[in-house]
Amino acid sequence: MLKLFGAVLILLSGTLAGFHQARQFASRPKQIRELILALQRLSTEITYGFTPLPEALRKIADQMREPLHTFFLNAAREMGPASGLTAQESLQRSLHENWKRTSMKAPEREVLHQLSFTLGTSDRQDQIKHIQLAVEQLKHEEATARDDQAKYEKISKSLGLLIGALIVILIF
Repeated sequence: MLKLFGAVLILLSGTLAGFHQARQFASRPKQIRELILALQRLSTEITYGFTPLPEALRKIADQMREPLHTFFLNAAREMGPASGLTAQESLQRSLHENWKRTSMKAPEREVLHQLSFTLGTSDRQDQIKHIQLAVEQLKHEEATARDDQAKYEKISKSLGLLIGALIVILIF
């Protein structure tokens, strides 16, 4: 009876690991899409609202879901007079602290990292151009993420179950 319970537990944990990995593949394109929308809103705030960057990031954070909500909110807080950080430093710190909670990968992180160098340091038109460039790069990454999702989501689910079954067979 104890062997059967152990086998079921191993099989279940392998299956759950596969489903977790599949969920990562499924949520990456969604998070990239949300990030694209957030950057487009930021562009609108800068262009038409003449909103200061910390306030614009706070507004965007209020419209986003986790984990991007926390990313933008922390960046806005760090830009406040209490911390005294520049826009670049606050965005990079928020990126460093919150990135592990996302399903996104290194290319998306690099896009945001590069964008942090121009936000708050150049004129409005230059910032808009850099945001549009970042949006275009993220659209390319979203297409890649959708391809990866189509290729690997089902495989991850099946592979988790099969690895669990293999471990059960090898142990028992």
